Amino acid sequence: MLRDTADERGPEAAAPDGEAAPPHPRARLLRIAGWICVGLGAIGAVLPLMPTTIFLILAVACFMRADPELARRLLEHPRYGPSIRAWRERGIVSRKAKIAAVVAMAAGLALSWALGAPTMVLAGTAAILIPVATWLVLRPED
Repeated sequence: MLRDTADERGPEAAAPDGEAAPPHPRARLLRIAGWICVGLGAIGAVLPLMPTTIFLILAVACFMRADPELARRLLEHPRYGPSIRAWRERGIVSRKAKIAAVVAMAAGLALSWALGAPTMVLAGTAAILIPVATWLVLRPED
């Protein structure tokens, strides 16, 4: 929930003379992290093996603490907003997103194997991807 009152705004609350206080370093770092996540999400929107929504979910989490207006804009985005809100409100991941994510993980692992990645790298990658894919598949669906 977005905060309404000035004394609850946190690090960027108004200064006593009515001017905005300088951004708190933590808020600045969260804003930077949020924009990095938005950038990664934008890359994911055009690259088939790179995720989009997870980076936008992370961006909203950062912006909720640093710039609620940017968080609101992402949550209201016509294409990505519904997926972000479904995750935030109910932990829901659509079946289409689950399939796309698991296929992308498998394709990434297969590509690593095809490019001759060392066995230890493949084993380590699989050791990460299998639990992540399992966790994802077990999330509720809409």
